[in-house]
Amino acid sequence: MKLVIADDSSLMRERIKSQVSCFTEVTIVGEASNGRIAMDMVLEFDPDLIILDLHMPEMGGMEVLKKIREAKIKTKVCILTNYSYPQYHDRCIALGADYFLSKSDDFEKTNGIISGMINGVNL
Repeated sequence: MKLVIADDSSLMRERIKSQVSCFTEVTIVGEASNGRIAMDMVLEFDPDLIILDLHMPEMGGMEVLKKIREAKIKTKVCILTNYSYPQYHDRCIALGADYFLSKSDDFEKTNGIISGMINGVNL
């Protein structure tokens, strides 16, 4: 399974990498510190999943999500954000996000999502 991690915080990218390191089936094919790089990585690597922050420089996560869906790219999108307000959640789901998680409340759920994808179970 190919994974792209997109977050402007290097500490958060490290935390996500540490979290998913238990999966031998996961290859992190790219790390992006801004939305433009994230979109380039999606186009280049065709990942199975992108873990995407909402607020990043150059292009926000919502714009990346919108471009992924407009291009009909099959990559699953997991929004992982500090801004887990209902209006962000609703907008991201409407734009086609597969998952919307709060960094503070739902971080541990990323492993469940990855495990489900590896085992062919859609959570």
